[in-house]
Amino acid sequence: MLLPLVAVAAGLVLLVWSAERFVDGAAATSRRLGVSPLLVGMLVIGFGTSAPELMVSALAAGQGNPGLALGNGYGSNIANIGMILGLMAVITPLAVHSSVIRRELPLLVGVTLLSALLMWGGMIGRLEGSLLLALLAGMIGFSIWQAKRGGSDPLATETEESLAAHPMSLRAGLIWTFVGLALLVLSSRVLVWGAVEIALGFGVSDLIIGLTIVAVGTSLPELASSISALRRGEHDLVVGNVVGSNLFNTLGVVGLAAVIRPIEVGGEVLLRDWSLMTVMTVLMTVFAIGWKGRPGRINRLEGAMLLAMFVGYTAFMVRLVVQGGG
Repeated sequence: MLLPLVAVAAGLVLLVWSAERFVDGAAATSRRLGVSPLLVGMLVIGFGTSAPELMVSALAAGQGNPGLALGNGYGSNIANIGMILGLMAVITPLAVHSSVIRRELPLLVGVTLLSALLMWGGMIGRLEGSLLLALLAGMIGFSIWQAKRGGSDPLATETEESLAAHPMSLRAGLIWTFVGLALLVLSSRVLVWGAVEIALGFGVSDLIIGLTIVAVGTSLPELASSISALRRGEHDLVVGNVVGSNLFNTLGVVGLAAVIRPIEVGGEVLLRDWSLMTVMTVLMTVFAIGWKGRPGRINRLEGAMLLAMFVGYTAFMVRLVVQGGG
């Protein structure tokens, strides 16, 4: 059991480090090639921080552990909203000014509800996975079209400031993009092996390990980038990072895993994991968009609520691991 634990710990450390290098390199390369700051903020940074989830889930599905892939995708969404957004809002209330984020939040609620319909028969098959990937491709295409239309948005301004704070040449950006990607693959392989061995050792399902250890671990790049953005007062970038990552997890991570290998879905996923993810997604949307004339803002009380939901869920899941249930 010691070697799998070391593999998970080492894999997570390398995964976080390589993911940060990959995102920084990809963002700098995109900007040097003339990609608009808005598009970099929406896709490269927001979706790029989901690269660990994508790598881990694809490898897990390919190795015959699709439950780990599903748990990683949905567990990361819960961690992104509760651990990252909740914690950031407790530290500093987050004002949401970006119209792009306000447009994507209802879309995230919609695809979250759609995922329940796709799981209703107890299986996310290759057809359902292909549908999720097609929706992701359509959303990316629409985002590119919107960004090319021009117009100012706070998310674009904050992305520009973030890139200016970490200048990188085109050559350096390309090098770190490819180095980060290679190390992402390597660290993901190590992490998946260790996680599967731990699941076997504790007698729990790979789904539970995916929802706990792996989900929190693969969300660490989002946490690191959010802390960095919060220190510079870039609130829209913090929220946009979480929203973009959750969209990518729900559509791309789960979709790709299902295309590689169909995922069996037990009733507990809908009742426990999906339900909590949906409630947290709706609450985040209501807080961030605003209502009855209230401006979009996630205050400390609302952040504490999201964080408490994550802590309670994690405590329950850890108890399942210790008891060998699930």
